[in-house]
Amino acid sequence: MTRQRARQRAQRRALRRGIGVAAVASALVVGTALPATAGGTGVAGATGGSGHGATRAAMDTAVRTEGLPGMIATARSGRDSWTTAIGTADTTTGQPRSARERFRIGSVTKMFVATVLLQLQAEGRLDLDDTVDRWLPGVVSGNGNDGSAITVRQLLNHTSGLFAYDDDPGMAAVLFTPQFLSRRYDTWTPEQLVRIAVSHPPVFAPGAKREYSNTNYILAGMIVAEVTGHPYGAEIERRIVRPLGLGGTSVPGTATAVPRPHARGYSKLFGGSPTPLDTTELNPSTAGAAGEIISTTDDLTRFLSALMRGRLLPQAELDEMLTTEGPGGLGIGGGTLSCGVAVWGHDGGIHGSSTLALTTRDGRHSVAFNTNADWFTGKLKLAEAEFCG
Repeated sequence: MTRQRARQRAQRRALRRGIGVAAVASALVVGTALPATAGGTGVAGATGGSGHGATRAAMDTAVRTEGLPGMIATARSGRDSWTTAIGTADTTTGQPRSARERFRIGSVTKMFVATVLLQLQAEGRLDLDDTVDRWLPGVVSGNGNDGSAITVRQLLNHTSGLFAYDDDPGMAAVLFTPQFLSRRYDTWTPEQLVRIAVSHPPVFAPGAKREYSNTNYILAGMIVAEVTGHPYGAEIERRIVRPLGLGGTSVPGTATAVPRPHARGYSKLFGGSPTPLDTTELNPSTAGAAGEIISTTDDLTRFLSALMRGRLLPQAELDEMLTTEGPGGLGIGGGTLSCGVAVWGHDGGIHGSSTLALTTRDGRHSVAFNTNADWFTGKLKLAEAEFCG
C-alpha cells in the first residue's frame, strides 16, 4: 500500500470511528470511568453570549487554520441557550452561515438508532442479547460470518467483528474518490451493503475486541424494521422526533436534497480530492442507519438533554446505554476532558458535513457544532473550549 493510500484509508477510518468523544481524540477513551454526576460550566443566557468567548474563539481559529467554509453552534443549559454562526454557507455567493440551518449529521445518527433499540427492549419486544439471526436469519453468513454468534448488543458497541462495508475496495472507490461525483445519486439498499460486508471474513471473533464498523448500524436499522414492521426512520420520527418537537430533524431515505435553510456542503472525499468539491446533494442510502439523519444544532442539544434526563428511556435502559464497562456505551461514547468535566455524545462525518454533539451526564449542559466541510480535525478543541472555557 502506498503512503498516500494508507493516509486516505486512515482518514476514512476516522470518518467511521465516530463513536462518541473517543473519536474526537485519543485523550477521550470510550469506557472511561465517569462520576455519577458530571460537573460542568454553566451556559449563559440566550442572547448575552457571555461565558462562550472561548468557544467562539476556538471556532474562529478552526475556520481560519483548517480552511473551513463556516461553522455553527448551539449550547444549552436548561431553558437557556446560546447560538453562533461564523463563516460562509456558500463560497460562491458569500452567503453567511446561520444557526438555523439543517445539515447531515453522519454518525451522530447512531445515538438515535441505539435509543430506539433500547426502547424496544424496555417494551419487551427484543433483548439486546438476542442474536442477529434471531431477527435476520441467514443475513449474516458466509466467509466465516455467523449471525448466530453475534448479538444486537455487539452491533451497538462495535464488538461484532463484522467487516466495514465502506472499507471494501469497490465501495471505497464509490465513496472516497472522484468516482463519487458520478455515483452520488445511486441508491443502495441495506441488504446490498450487508452483502458487501459479509463478502469479507470477519475482522475478529464476536466480542474479542472493539472496532468501529458502519455495518453494525445498517444491521441495527434492519432489526428495528423487522421487530416493528416499520422502517427504522419511521420509528425514529414516531418515538423521538415528534415527541420532542425536533422540527429540523428528518430521516431522508433516498432523498438527495437537504431541506432549507441549509449551507452548501464541501468535501475533499476524505483524502480522495486535494480541493473541496460541492457535495450538497447526495443519496444518503450509502450511510443509511449508520449516518443518514439531517438535523440542526438546536435539535441535537434538545435530543441529548432529553435523553440524559430520562425522557426517552427508562433508567435501566439509560444506564445500560451509558455503561462504562468493557467496550463502553451503546451508540454513544463518554470521556473526561482536561478540566475534569465528563461528557457523553457522538461525532459524525459525511460528505460535506462534520458534526459534534456532547452533553454532561445530567443533561444540563449540551452543545452541538457543525461545519459545512468534512476535513475538520479539531473537534477536541471545541469540546475543551465549551466545557472547560
